[in-house]
Amino acid sequence: MVFAGVAELADALDLGSSVARRVGSSPSARTTTRDSVFNSREDESLTMQITQTKKEKLKCEFTVKLSADEIDQKVSEKLQEIGKTISLPGFRPGKVPLTLLKSKYGKAVMGEVLDGAVNDSTLKAINENNLRPAMRPKIEVKTFDEKSGLEYTMAIELLPEIKVMDFSELKLEKLTAKPDTKAIKETLERIANSNKASEKVEEKRGAKKDEIVVIDFDGTVNGEPFPGMKGNDFPLELGSKSFIDTFEDQLIGAKVGDHKTVKVTFPKDYGQEKLRGVAAVFEVDVKELRVPTAPKLDDTFAKTLGFDSLTKAEEAVEKQMQTEYDQVARMNIKRSLLDVLDEKHEFEVPAGMVDAEFYGIWRQLKGHAHHQDPCHVHGAECDHDHDQVTAGESEEYRAIAHRRVKLGLVLAEVGRISKIEVTNQELQQAVIAEARRYPGKERQVFEFYQKNSDAVEGLKAPIFEDKVVDSILERAHISDSQVSIEELTKAAEQDGSDSASGKSSGGSDKKKETKKSGKK
Repeated sequence: MVFAGVAELADALDLGSSVARRVGSSPSARTTTRDSVFNSREDESLTMQITQTKKEKLKCEFTVKLSADEIDQKVSEKLQEIGKTISLPGFRPGKVPLTLLKSKYGKAVMGEVLDGAVNDSTLKAINENNLRPAMRPKIEVKTFDEKSGLEYTMAIELLPEIKVMDFSELKLEKLTAKPDTKAIKETLERIANSNKASEKVEEKRGAKKDEIVVIDFDGTVNGEPFPGMKGNDFPLELGSKSFIDTFEDQLIGAKVGDHKTVKVTFPKDYGQEKLRGVAAVFEVDVKELRVPTAPKLDDTFAKTLGFDSLTKAEEAVEKQMQTEYDQVARMNIKRSLLDVLDEKHEFEVPAGMVDAEFYGIWRQLKGHAHHQDPCHVHGAECDHDHDQVTAGESEEYRAIAHRRVKLGLVLAEVGRISKIEVTNQELQQAVIAEARRYPGKERQVFEFYQKNSDAVEGLKAPIFEDKVVDSILERAHISDSQVSIEELTKAAEQDGSDSASGKSSGGSDKKKETKKSGKK
């Protein structure tokens, strides 16, 4: 199989260990727990003075001071530890003078000590004040030198307190649809047309549009042959636009045995640069005329699709169509639920989270989504659009970002209260599904996700979101209403996203198409 070994590769990776645990998995609700902001280092912690200087609803700031003597002592202790094992020319391990160690490793050890100080002060401030940080704290160094020590400020944006609505009082309507006999037959007819055969025309007559001419052709540019412009016994359906310009139109009316000189011009955006906008001449011989014939919808046709009978084929089509209808129904009720959650919950949303989501939306819409593609390679074909955001677009996308963050926080809180988690097995299945999109590059995909925690979060978000949505829907009062497929899909055709994480389409958010360039 193409995907042989994929599961084995997934089992070899510990995706969970590469991602910091979070209260919410949605990208719009990536809220860190206290322990995941920084690792605890109680056994190595420094004595520091932490003073709270600001306390607002969703923001607080602290000033942290660390004396020069304390820093110097910690640096010396670490250098002495290094000196026990390190070897330098002229000295045995453990006998290297502290002054020499300081001159050689002092700066590196100082950086480690200061990083530990920031780590410890942040964790201490969060734990002692019972804070729930929304994002990683912002650190700004005020002063630092070897005589006065270190002083810096720490700004922490907090999660809001969310009072979750009573879902037992929630009432939703779920629109459903079932495939009818006509729809099933039309689907089978489309399958038959895509698998149509052809019959040879014995009558001596001209070719018509939608018929097939079997031809030999030989093309030249300025009288010179060009690679790829010659072929034999090629079946060409007239009107299919398989060939450039008016090539096919010039063969309408041609009879078997005719020789035609076809003159065309290559499109200006043609794949081969040397042929763009260039005139060419093709000498064409018509060898055979064939008429396409769609298979009859009977048991014989069904067997070509791998079914025992037409009835079995109809059942399979009906099952597949029902699955697609159910997906649309699910998307619709999920969007309705998110609209209610947005309406029923009012709280201040952390500005930093909205900013992060806004820039994420903008990057995606402006063609940077490929940076999360595990198999993307930058090169001449890579389309980078660096257009600046306009005032109108900024307002629109910030509204979208605000809604996503708000819904993400609500879902994260519901998930926290309900103790909903995404298992490592579910993550592995999601990575396997991604790997299947890149046959032959499965290992590359797994290594990408193992090394990129943000990419794993991108897979984790919709899984967590759907589990929370399912939990809510189980407690809500839902009434089913059967409608036509046209009514079912009408709402899903609206622009936007039906998820707090922005991973699927069909909801209340409005999006604009990315401006594209290049070939079809």
